[in-house]
Amino acid sequence: MAWIDLSAKVAVVTGGGAGIGRGIALGLAAVDATVVVLDRDETGAAVAAEIRANGGRAEFFACDVTSDDSVARAASEVAAKVGAAAILVNNAGTMLSGGLETTSMADWDRILSLNLTGYLRCARVFGGPMLARGAGAIVHVASISATFPQSYSGAYSVSKAGVVMLSRQLAVEWGPRGVRSNVVSPGMIRTPMTEAIYQTQGVHEARRALVPARRIGRPEDISDAVVFLASERASYIAGEEIVVDGGFTRTPMGLIARPGFERS
Repeated sequence: MAWIDLSAKVAVVTGGGAGIGRGIALGLAAVDATVVVLDRDETGAAVAAEIRANGGRAEFFACDVTSDDSVARAASEVAAKVGAAAILVNNAGTMLSGGLETTSMADWDRILSLNLTGYLRCARVFGGPMLARGAGAIVHVASISATFPQSYSGAYSVSKAGVVMLSRQLAVEWGPRGVRSNVVSPGMIRTPMTEAIYQTQGVHEARRALVPARRIGRPEDISDAVVFLASERASYIAGEEIVVDGGFTRTPMGLIARPGFERS
């Protein structure tokens, strides 16, 4: 018997068309979940097709998580086609550069609407049937930036910090009704969204040297943590945050000069 088997579950992944979202969708398919890929464009259709080509079950539905109507419509289509979701992975998000003194309020609102309010919107719409059944799991993708401010990234860190608290509040309010809520916070993960950074000469090597695991993360590293939290193997875990960063956020003391305590 497989350690994790989600063959009886419908799992919805927002922003599932690329990067971490694609990795999560593939990871859920690998443990036999019926995967619903939500994205704003046809990249999500390609991921669903990839899963089906490998023998899995997957469907794509266009969805803009910043729109009440779009999320409600997608949830209705999902329920009609494959059944109500037992798992929701809130992953859709983005970032814009800019310091807090220059970020426009429109950009601030745009990031919060997608990265934070969109998570609550999807939790309420897809979580409603979970509450009615008395069972379900929600996993939110945040970031190590939720705890460690990422400067000159506008509302990004604030939005991710909000995700962590949103998850905790959902865990407390919905846990007694059978729905778990947890967070996975990625560290440095190489994805299409960050690829331009890694194409800059010397960046990959410099970043890798900061990570105790001595490598930059991959989407599947995040997927493994998400799949675990979505499964019954994590049935007594709620309101928690799993940081997946190769140990990077545990290194600050090693950056401080301490004569006599260097590696021999």
